[in-house]
Amino acid sequence: MAANGPDGSSPPAALLAVQTYERLKAAILRSELPPGTALSVPELARQLDVSRSPVREAVQRLIHDGLATSVPHHSAVVSGVDLDDLRELYIVRESLEGLAARLATERLDADGLALLEAILAEHEAALGSGADNATHIELDVRFHRVVRELADNRHLTATLEPLAGRSHLALHGLWRSADAPRLALDEHRSVVECMAAGDPALAEEAARRHIARLSVRLGHATVREADRTGRRSRTKAQLVPDRRRGRSA
Repeated sequence: MAANGPDGSSPPAALLAVQTYERLKAAILRSELPPGTALSVPELARQLDVSRSPVREAVQRLIHDGLATSVPHHSAVVSGVDLDDLRELYIVRESLEGLAARLATERLDADGLALLEAILAEHEAALGSGADNATHIELDVRFHRVVRELADNRHLTATLEPLAGRSHLALHGLWRSADAPRLALDEHRSVVECMAAGDPALAEEAARRHIARLSVRLGHATVREADRTGRRSRTKAQLVPDRRRGRSA
């Protein structure tokens, strides 16, 4: 159901479009809408109990972010993960995430450092509690988003956000490996330690090293996943409870 305002009224159209986008994006990153899923505007509007307009805007934004792919004579499908594309993407992302860490270090204050350390602590607790992949992915996304926000360069953010979003499509396959979340957290901690030391060059190096290592792990995991499951067929978007599967967004 779409969220209503405090007085029970519907939210403004712009806010409704943002809420719809965030819900669809979260479902894609949690693999509740897996690669190849058809994003039918009428069907999603029905499931989310909103008009078609905010869904149409949300789907267009997902296409812009690389999380969905336009299909002729249809709306779109959730983007797949191609190994060659992933390798090229991570070459670019390595440089940009390094730059983000450098800029963030130059602007870092006590509040920013506390925010990063809080994410690390939450991720450590999630590891200790045996949290699921969706939790690890959410924390990973949040960590990198905060670094970009601390860098405070709108051109960098506009370039990096779609790359980061698309790269996170592969994380579910990666984090089926038991040691992957620990490795990611340790590498995040190394980045923060360099930032806290006030060394932009070291922070950039640590961030680039993290993305380079992540790229290698993702490549291995993607190959294993392809061997395990084969090519996914297109499925119907499902954001409401399905009694056969017992799942919802």
